[in-house]
Amino acid sequence: MNFFDLNLDLGPEDMDLKATAATFAREVMRPTAVELDLMSPEEVIAAGSPFWSFMAKAYKLGYHKLPFPEAVGGLGLTPLQISIIMEELAWGSFGLTLALNTTLDAAVALEAGEDFVNQFTIPYCSCTDGSVVGCWAITEPDHGSDTLMTGYPSFQDPSIKAQCRARRDGDEYVINGQKAAWVSGGTISKSILLMCQVDASKGHAGSGIFIFSLDRPGVSKGKALDKLGARELNQGEIYFDDVRVPKKAMVVGPDHYEAALAAHLSLTTPMVGVWSTGLARAAFDEALNYSRERQQGGKLLVEHPNVQEKLFRMFRTVEASRQLCRAAFVYNWSKPPEKRAPEYGFAAKTFATQAALDVTSDAIQILGGNGLSREYVVEKLFRDARATLICDGSNDSLAIAGGHSVAGTYPRKP
Repeated sequence: MNFFDLNLDLGPEDMDLKATAATFAREVMRPTAVELDLMSPEEVIAAGSPFWSFMAKAYKLGYHKLPFPEAVGGLGLTPLQISIIMEELAWGSFGLTLALNTTLDAAVALEAGEDFVNQFTIPYCSCTDGSVVGCWAITEPDHGSDTLMTGYPSFQDPSIKAQCRARRDGDEYVINGQKAAWVSGGTISKSILLMCQVDASKGHAGSGIFIFSLDRPGVSKGKALDKLGARELNQGEIYFDDVRVPKKAMVVGPDHYEAALAAHLSLTTPMVGVWSTGLARAAFDEALNYSRERQQGGKLLVEHPNVQEKLFRMFRTVEASRQLCRAAFVYNWSKPPEKRAPEYGFAAKTFATQAALDVTSDAIQILGGNGLSREYVVEKLFRDARATLICDGSNDSLAIAGGHSVAGTYPRKP
């Protein structure tokens, strides 16, 4: 029995994709991530860094374009296959897996018209050397997870003023302001999917979604962010000073922004859940392997009932995480925007990230003092897991938004 997959309907192609991704995660991603974790943020993205050789290898295998259809150069995989591969990659490195998925502009461009497909999606999908990197920018210095709380009353509060705004000027929009230091790929990206306020009378809901290249006057970038976890992932600020973009760069306007963002988050939040499942599984594997080698009290750790109980709890948590996240991922990625269920994405993300923190913490406990040492990878996995509770929406905020949705929209039972 393959413990870490209860889906009995997986075919030979599914298993081959899983095995190939697992090998890449083990042989390329894990050692690269450990090496990058010890570097400064500037060293991570410097010329000649292992980061760029990793990106080239991953792009050559097509792992940067997993969600895209064959029509634009993607792999044409099913949602189930995408989730399987992503879990395996995140086993190797949560941060590097996220680094491969910063160009979400292409996903929106698919619904934005042929011009954007030709300008952004096809060049990105056809890249094989890791040189074409994009980013998704939504949060700001004073506005974090509240920018993701679609459907919640504060999202439409006109008193909440954004720090990045766009105003119409003839056939162009002029953008001014700043996006936060948490923009993944922010300091190395060449294109951007930008969410910024257009109609201040609607609060966050009055925003628009823009797609454009960053090689234009007025764009500048901050320094790479130095942080606790996912240190192999580049993140940093982006500034806009009278940046002019053509009117057609806006692919979603303020009249439809809230619905579009909810549909977008329905894809991204279960994706983070899938990655977190892979991260949790990595910690379980490390703890199990260590307990089979380490002796304590005259016998192997794995022979102690309290260690067995802890291992079973970790195993149970990983399995529960996978079932919820894979189900939410497959459902939302299989549905058109208006049929997606954001609350399931929020549930998957918040459950799996907390699960990753719990499992990595238990792994440290099983390793004891060695769990705190950089000689063992579990301390890195713990730091990475702690970061997941905040990235792509803090669990606290997503739980509030999800609870508000459930309380207000779910039918009353007789």
